[in-house]
Amino acid sequence: MKAAAARVPVPARGSASDGRARVSRARAGDGAIHSINISRKKGIPKTPVASAELVPGEGIRDDAHRGAGRRQVSLLMFESIEEQRALAGGAKRERAAGIAIVPGVFAENLTTRGIDLTGLRIGDKLIIGDGRVRLRVTQLGKECPAPCAIFRLAGDCVMPRRGVFCEVLEGGRIRTGDRIERR
Repeated sequence: MKAAAARVPVPARGSASDGRARVSRARAGDGAIHSINISRKKGIPKTPVASAELVPGEGIRDDAHRGAGRRQVSLLMFESIEEQRALAGGAKRERAAGIAIVPGVFAENLTTRGIDLTGLRIGDKLIIGDGRVRLRVTQLGKECPAPCAIFRLAGDCVMPRRGVFCEVLEGGRIRTGDRIERR
């Protein structure tokens, strides 16, 4: 039996994470890709892009973290980023510290919206878009070797507790606004 449809706000297709939202039809419990983020070098915040190619067994094409292993793609809920912004004291305090708490700053590849990633377990599968792109959860949270700039600003960082890491089982092109669901 299919779940009832819910209205999930997601960014306009092709807008990366510019804050403009459109409303997409999704089943209850589904969410959407709010932002796709990549970087050419490790150790720096990722930059939002409108679309990306996921490569099976490797991760996101053109991302510095692409490669074999358990942490091919990282995910973080936009709702967690908003919580972190509130902890940090908002935009004024962020500007004073020289940091913006926005999608990609936690080095996550996919910022989701409307799907609760906190209930995921190792081995759970996520489906993106039309169902061709499939991920498997391989790690929940991570250890940070040193306090990051966000931790220094807010006294906390959500990625070690709320970050989700996956391997790419089946690849393909994904776009900002694509549906993401747990299977």
